Amino acid sequence: MKRLEFIKSVIGGSLAFSLPTTASAKTDTMAFSEAMQAVARPVDGSMIGFKTDAISKVKVGIIGLGNRGSGLLEMFDWLLKEQFAEIVALSDLRENQVSKALDWLKGKQDSIPKTYFKGENDWKNLTLQDNVDLVLITTPWRWHTPMAIEAMNQGKHVASEVPIAYTLSDCWQLVETAEKTRKHCIMIENCCYNDEELWVLNMVESGVFGELTHAEGAYLHDLRAHLLSQDYYQGQWRLEHHKTRSGNFYTTHGLGPISTYLKIGRGDTFKHLTSMSSQEANLSQTIEAQGLPKIQIKCGDMNTTLIQTHNGKSIMLQFDVHSGSPYSRINKLVGTKAKHDGYPSRLYIDKDKSEELAFWGHRWLEEADYTTYRSKYTHPMITKLKKISQSYKQGHGGMDFVMIYRLIRCLNLGLPLDLNVYDGAMWSAITPLSELSVAQKSQSIEVPDFTNQQWKTKRPLEIMRNL
Repeated sequence: MKRLEFIKSVIGGSLAFSLPTTASAKTDTMAFSEAMQAVARPVDGSMIGFKTDAISKVKVGIIGLGNRGSGLLEMFDWLLKEQFAEIVALSDLRENQVSKALDWLKGKQDSIPKTYFKGENDWKNLTLQDNVDLVLITTPWRWHTPMAIEAMNQGKHVASEVPIAYTLSDCWQLVETAEKTRKHCIMIENCCYNDEELWVLNMVESGVFGELTHAEGAYLHDLRAHLLSQDYYQGQWRLEHHKTRSGNFYTTHGLGPISTYLKIGRGDTFKHLTSMSSQEANLSQTIEAQGLPKIQIKCGDMNTTLIQTHNGKSIMLQFDVHSGSPYSRINKLVGTKAKHDGYPSRLYIDKDKSEELAFWGHRWLEEADYTTYRSKYTHPMITKLKKISQSYKQGHGGMDFVMIYRLIRCLNLGLPLDLNVYDGAMWSAITPLSELSVAQKSQSIEVPDFTNQQWKTKRPLEIMRNL
């Protein structure tokens, strides 16, 4: 029964099968396949390229005003001044967080948002508010899917923080609900809007890398102080995941930009993956050294997940928030003409293959040449934002503002968003699939197709538009 409960926890939904308590690896793999079929929903891919009528001033309701929500609220400063957006509703469990948000908004807009802080479910009343166009969700992970589904069913567009889901059933439900309600439902992934990633993407689109073969991304971030804090994550909600789960819980910071490089969902898709977690040591040793009560940690210090795409490209993802090390998302991209490594950013341009074969060397570009490429291939949206607003450098070095700017301006102009509900489902699904693979000694797990084969159609990247 423990094995069955585990599968239910990562796949989600009601599963119409049972597992023998001494199931072989082969039997388990068959059970996983049956389980994924059981939670699949009928979808048609109709939200690809989806757009609505232009909304001259987007009226926004924000659910969750903690660390992330209050930070993203500040990204609206320029948009409020330019009358592109208005904050009309605020919700949080803590009245003091709502009050702080109201204080920040004073003088930035004429209207006063309605507030919702009376109990765990008061957020539902925000989704009922008639004048809300877009619900921005920045709550603990477990709330993302139910809040998104409720908001869409109440006629609202949705933008959710990462991950938008962490069970396969939730991924399917999000896609199904978006298609049924004809409402935008996206996962806002700020790393897709970072200067470095946009620069690499622009080089890819300009042919600098040639044919792409391999990419690597990661979330390597020492979060021990935050995980063990009594107040940073309210109720230590994030630590609870590490007590009961092992896999890659935070795929999208690395996978989002990689998916744009490889045009996932726009001519290629994820096919299958295998995942492995190391032993856990760093977090437990830190707990002991700090004299904190001992707790059992299931999540290994380092998870490595390998993904192959339908077109034969390979992806390596890593996840480690236990170990003391400098921050890195790796951001490696390998092509037939060039290679990039991040943290620090380095670029290598390969020799012309028609030259006489010789040892061509493996030195990264010198600073002057690197700077030339950096200047020549700066993404058009960054160039534009530098000219119109100093806000372009706000929020994680600028990517938070760029992300919110793009979301609001697409709605203002009635254009398809840079990302869609299928992107959010595909990127988020890697988490439960990694957990299944880890539990089954790194067996290969197929990745579901949330697009009803629509990924096969080659399409331009929406994020390359200059708005």
